Amino acid sequence: MPRFESDSDARRLGEALAALRREAGLSQAEAGERVGMTSQGWGLYESGKRSGLFRPDVQRRLTAALGASPEALALKLGAPSALPEESGARGLESRARSFAGPPPAAATRRLQLSNDDLAPWAASGVVLEYEPGRWPRRGQGCVIEMADGEVRVRLYEHGDAEALVVRGMAGEERIERSATRQVSAVTARLDV
Repeated sequence: MPRFESDSDARRLGEALAALRREAGLSQAEAGERVGMTSQGWGLYESGKRSGLFRPDVQRRLTAALGASPEALALKLGAPSALPEESGARGLESRARSFAGPPPAAATRRLQLSNDDLAPWAASGVVLEYEPGRWPRRGQGCVIEMADGEVRVRLYEHGDAEALVVRGMAGEERIERSATRQVSAVTARLDV
């Protein structure tokens, strides 16, 4: 995408992002959740008030959350918002793309803790709900399915391509990514 300099260009790019989000059938809150931001943060991009939307890496991240690509954003930016009046046509032109709806939500799973590895955050007997495929934020609980079948519950700190850094009762722990099968964010703690 070319670099834009005026406020009107920023608004047009934000409107194109909003159009892609509506086509995906998502609210600003749902779209923002997919990239780890609030609905207000997403709304700043759509209103053209957050200049980061011009960056290719930001465009890839935001459009991927909508099941689209930066190229789709560029096409949406260049597409007219309505048909020309002189054409005599009514309504919007179909581009032979059907509405697929949002991707199916991952099934929430539950896990009852059998130890106090996360005390005082969560103790033995607490039931955790977690969402496979949803990446945790810093300080959020996470369920780590290890390649050998072991399941660990920890507080997520940060990660990179080589390792995850998590906290538990024993303190900070570094887990090699090659030793993990899946990392999932804890979405609820159910004290029973």
